[in-house]
Amino acid sequence: MPSGTEFIKHEFDEAIAIQQSIVQSGKTLSASHPVAAVKLSADLKVDQQHLTKLQKFGEPCGATGKREEVAEALGSLADETAQKAGSDESEAYEAHAVLLNLKRKQQDSADAMVKIARDRKETDLRDAATQMKREIKSSADGLAKSLADFAVRIAAA
Repeated sequence: MPSGTEFIKHEFDEAIAIQQSIVQSGKTLSASHPVAAVKLSADLKVDQQHLTKLQKFGEPCGATGKREEVAEALGSLADETAQKAGSDESEAYEAHAVLLNLKRKQQDSADAMVKIARDRKETDLRDAATQMKREIKSSADGLAKSLADFAVRIAAA
C-alpha cells in the first residue's frame, strides 16, 4: 500500500473509479428499474457532479480513476448486475443493492478525503468532500429505503 502523496493519488483513483461506476450503473438502472417511484435519475445529476469534482481535485496528483482491486471488483459487479436488471424484478433488486453498496463505499472515501483535506489545510477540497459526503449519505439512505420497499414488493408477489 502506498503512503504519502501516492496514497492520496490512490484514494482519488479509487474514488473516481467508484464514482464512474455509480454514474454508469445509475444510468443503466434508471432506464430499466421496474419501480417508477425509485428516483435514480434525480440522483444521476448529482452523481455526475461528484464525478466532475473528484476528477478536478484528483488531477493535480495524477489521479485518473485507475481501477485497482476493490474498484475493479465493485465496478464489474455493478456493470454485470445493471445489465441484467431489465430481465426481472429480482435482477433489478440485485442491481439496486449493488448501487447502494457503491454509494456506501463512496461515503467512506468522502470521509477520508475530508480528514485528509483538513490535515493538509486544503479548504476547497474539504468543503467539496464535506458536501459530497452529505449528498451521498442522503442518496444512499433514500436508496436503502426504496430497496427495503422493493424487497417487500417482491416478497408479496
